[in-house]
Amino acid sequence: MYNGDLLQEINQKSRELSASLKQLRVSGSAKAEAEKNYKIKLREEALKLREENTPVTMIDKVVYGIPSVAELRFKRDIADTVYQANLEAINTTKLMLRLLENQLSREWGAKDGGV
Repeated sequence: MYNGDLLQEINQKSRELSASLKQLRVSGSAKAEAEKNYKIKLREEALKLREENTPVTMIDKVVYGIPSVAELRFKRDIADTVYQANLEAINTTKLMLRLLENQLSREWGAKDGGV
């Protein structure tokens, strides 16, 4: 591969990494918001069940089946999955950058006669 092509690809991967980091901030905030909403709803519904004299030992079994709680848990899980996918994309891009930089170093070293 031509050094100019390598430099161009390194620059492209650097831009992708920057974009991924920005996206991680967005997905991290969405993940935290989804977690907050889920925990608040879980607490509210658990307290309602307690007021209805549901045995304490049954509350944690019943509360997760309440549709509004299940929906928020689902949204939380999706937000977490998106966040983890963003992290993986960042790690993959960083690896690709390292590989390209190593290849560029090898090619430059070969042109300098290995010096």
